Amino acid sequence: MPDKTTLSGQFLRRAETLAESLRLRDPVGALSHLPSERLNLLFVCSRNQWRSPTAEQVWRRDPRVNARSAGTSSGARHLVSETDLAWADVVLVMEDKHKSRLLSEHRALLQHKPLYVLDIPDDYRYMDPELVALLGAPVAALLGLDQ
Repeated sequence: MPDKTTLSGQFLRRAETLAESLRLRDPVGALSHLPSERLNLLFVCSRNQWRSPTAEQVWRRDPRVNARSAGTSSGARHLVSETDLAWADVVLVMEDKHKSRLLSEHRALLQHKPLYVLDIPDDYRYMDPELVALLGAPVAALLGLDQ
């Protein structure tokens, strides 16, 4: 089995590829309806323990965005709510299962919001440097904030 560094490199390359393909398909579209003020980003994982709180911490320092985090599991530190989803301009989930759960429970609230799967597995602890890297530049590129 590949080591964590190799896996992180693979995930980073996949995130960069995803960001590039989304930019090519819709260079402005999904975010064009958003106001010019700060972008509200909601990061979602399962238990809101490691991945989404790390994303919130990484992005809360950026003056262009407001960041929150939540989880889809009933045991989440902060369970994603309708209020969170209404607040968010963009929802970023860590895995496909999070997207599926959100769509099954809150489809109407997500109907006109960009919803991205970052494809980051539950292999990292809070503020793991590799996780921070996966949530930095690839997310900025995905959202067009890398310029």
